[in-house]
Amino acid sequence: MRGTEAIGTSRVSSDAIAEALIADIKLGRQVKGDPIPTERELSDRFEASRPTVRAALSQMQLRGYLDAQPGHRPRATSPSLERILLTAADDIREVLGDIEAGAHLEQMRQFIETGAARAATMRADTVQLAKLREALERNSETIGTPQFAATDISFHRALVSVVGNPILLSLHDMFVSRLFAERPSVADPLGNDKISYQEHRAIYGAILDGDVAAATDVIEAHLARSLRRRLKAAALESGGVTTDNV
Repeated sequence: MRGTEAIGTSRVSSDAIAEALIADIKLGRQVKGDPIPTERELSDRFEASRPTVRAALSQMQLRGYLDAQPGHRPRATSPSLERILLTAADDIREVLGDIEAGAHLEQMRQFIETGAARAATMRADTVQLAKLREALERNSETIGTPQFAATDISFHRALVSVVGNPILLSLHDMFVSRLFAERPSVADPLGNDKISYQEHRAIYGAILDGDVAAATDVIEAHLARSLRRRLKAAALESGGVTTDNV
């Protein structure tokens, strides 16, 4: 890879090295997906110490321009919406704590999906309605099985996809999957599955009828159960306590 002439050769900072390497990626001098030069090669290029080069590479990784997998050479990449949101999700849990963060994410989910239900009722086309119906049928088939959570997520994802907003869909994909993985247990999983499915069916029915008020009312009540469950877990502050069937 060719050197960047804008960088001087004395007392080069890690910030300057990171900027130079990022510029190489943006300008195509460093191909995305290819390994970047070794630390030794970079030290020679910028006449910088190994610790300075490592600090620059850390900056690149934080900014989304470096993919560092254990046991492999770091590779050039570029920031993506998914990577940014994943980092944000980790930061939220770090600041708020897992239980509190879960409650806040459930609340955010309410806003997204209530708006999605309203949009679907007003403008979903036949293809989108067919996908929602298919997701509902798969959800019905998995009641009482370990696969129910996955089909539950798929139903809600089909609903959010009607909006046509990739940012909202990415938020949903990342946060809702994690919420399902970490949600508190229930006393009656089969009963909970049946209740969730019936609520999904009511949401779909209201959308077909074009009843905006009914669709939003049902999904608000449906998601409020999940939020209350998070808040109960936070209040009890005990992972060993089983909450009510919500």
